Amino acid sequence: MAPAKIVIVGGGFAGVECARYLERRVGPEEAEIQLVTPDAGLLYLPLLPQVASGALNPRSVSVPLRRVLRRTEVIPGMAVGVDPETRQVIVRRHSGEECAYGFDQLVLSPGSITRIQDVPGLHEHGFGMKTLSEAMYLRDHVLRQLDVAAVRGEEDIDRERLNFVTIGAGYAGTETTAVLNKVCQAAARRYFPQAESTMVRWHLVTHGDRIMPELGERLGADAKKILAQQGIELVSGASAQEVTARGVTLTDGRHIPTRTVLWTAGVAPSPLAGHLGADTDHGRIVVNPDFSVPGLRGVWALGDAAAVPDLAAGDGKTCPPTAQHAMRQGKHMAKNLLATLRGGPVKPYRHPDLGLVVDLGGKDALARPLKIGLQGLPAQFVTRGYHLGALRTVVARSRVAFDWAVHGLSGDDFLRIGYGDYPTHTIGGFEQTGCYLSPEEVELRLKKLCEPGSHGNWLA
Repeated sequence: MAPAKIVIVGGGFAGVECARYLERRVGPEEAEIQLVTPDAGLLYLPLLPQVASGALNPRSVSVPLRRVLRRTEVIPGMAVGVDPETRQVIVRRHSGEECAYGFDQLVLSPGSITRIQDVPGLHEHGFGMKTLSEAMYLRDHVLRQLDVAAVRGEEDIDRERLNFVTIGAGYAGTETTAVLNKVCQAAARRYFPQAESTMVRWHLVTHGDRIMPELGERLGADAKKILAQQGIELVSGASAQEVTARGVTLTDGRHIPTRTVLWTAGVAPSPLAGHLGADTDHGRIVVNPDFSVPGLRGVWALGDAAAVPDLAAGDGKTCPPTAQHAMRQGKHMAKNLLATLRGGPVKPYRHPDLGLVVDLGGKDALARPLKIGLQGLPAQFVTRGYHLGALRTVVARSRVAFDWAVHGLSGDDFLRIGYGDYPTHTIGGFEQTGCYLSPEEVELRLKKLCEPGSHGNWLA
């Protein structure tokens, strides 16, 4: 029999863990493994705020896929369409060429994108924190505001530049605000006279009255105290109503003059999740506990794009879109694929929550390992130890540990690379949210790609 074609869509935690496990246990005569991903590296998302703060080098948090995958064929490109009936995936290569890939088993783990609400001006003036490019660009932009304001222009304009606003108090928003606030305060002490340095201020806006509710009430209250001690203003019960190049108006009527609005108000499943015609739950593909998609033979979904039942939590809950679950789901998915190929039974996914970690910069951290609340240096030790253990290679762990050590000893140089000096895209451009085809376009493209003599058909 010909080897089965396994196509994995998504080079994040879930997809890479699935491919790693499979290629170590499946022979080439049993299955061919292909991983479709627009990126050449596995980005460790929880450490993006550390890149934005300058504590970590960008290369340290992205592991080259060809370093961790030895036998899997890495297909550089973006899966923009799926047709479960003809069992094909449309991939847009970086050259712009579109190709059709056939599959026997399809693993959908395309991850998530920033959830952008219909807020006037957000697309044009908002910043995201979902990709390596966004983290590096945000750092450059923030330091540019400090550089320009240091020349001491008009006070109103300087205040705009030295006001920074984050919308959304989840992990990404809170951690990024905390670490960048420390960078800004340190830079202000070096750049500005005492009177003007007090103008530097970060505002953290949340729709509710709690930040990072997953931490629980006690640790959540501790997080508020830490942010207040750092000089960060928490704005509760509001969100963005309108964003302009020179300010943001909140839903409570308050206007904050600023040139930096960081949008971290949640994530949404990849648009690819809607291509199967399967049931969805808030955009996430509804799957069985073993990741199979009901009614679609040989199609599986996991990670942020799938509503995987959380059997450990019970009460009909689904697994939260965290790196912890994505990595373990990827490995479990590989085991179920292996069982399917060999005629064995598949097993439901069950993983108890191991806890949460939050790095707020320097000695400030919060952690809840195995439901034990920690803060300060013990929490920072647990937090950084967890991140080092979760990185996929010894090289990546060494780089991150070295960067932390050097930054801790030498501090920040406040160096800009120059991204903010040139026109660029914001959230939608960095995350390529407009690249996906509609289901109707998928059908038309496949007909064209599968015609005899088509340029893209040779890849099927």
